[in-house]
Amino acid sequence: MTSAVGYPAVLTDGNVVLRPYRRGDAGQWVEVRTYNEAWLRQWEATPPAPWAELNSTAAFHMIRRAMRKGARQGESMPFAICVREQGRERLVGHINLGSIVRRAFSSAYCGYWIDSRVAGRGIMPTALALVVDHAFGPGRLHRVEVNIRPENKPSRRVVEKLGFREEGYHPHYMFIDGAWRDHIGYALTWEDVATDGGLMARWRRRRG
Repeated sequence: MTSAVGYPAVLTDGNVVLRPYRRGDAGQWVEVRTYNEAWLRQWEATPPAPWAELNSTAAFHMIRRAMRKGARQGESMPFAICVREQGRERLVGHINLGSIVRRAFSSAYCGYWIDSRVAGRGIMPTALALVVDHAFGPGRLHRVEVNIRPENKPSRRVVEKLGFREEGYHPHYMFIDGAWRDHIGYALTWEDVATDGGLMARWRRRRG
């Protein structure tokens, strides 16, 4: 099997580190997901099963195997979002470039989540900017799309801070938390950030 172009990779900015998942991440992943059930469940497309079952150690290893398979087949680039604190890395979230299509389209969808305990610190916009720049550089993609429920204001603030373009409204787009939910479609192409020197450079200027 091949691997996704530009993956595996480690992406960093300051104390934010994006890297492939490791087998040893299970404990931290379970703790973060368990703590954030109320924060995450309402936004995620998950099977009708108890949260503890969907976010157990066994579930982590199953999800990790699926992510590794998708990456080997060139369909996705999954990253654990980590923060360096006192010389150690703490897992605080997830970001993935998925449904990668090559040739004339050269596009991917991006999804992400973050631990509520570190939300508002600029970690998620930094992670998204890193991933988009990687997609447009080593990943050889031209377009990145993000689809977000209208009610998910924290997630919408992330893409709006970075200057993603709102492109459309998708009624009944995805089955989440017991119903078909509307989504707003956002996107960026390489041309949108080329004159800024990349999305991270844009984010640094807006942040600073």
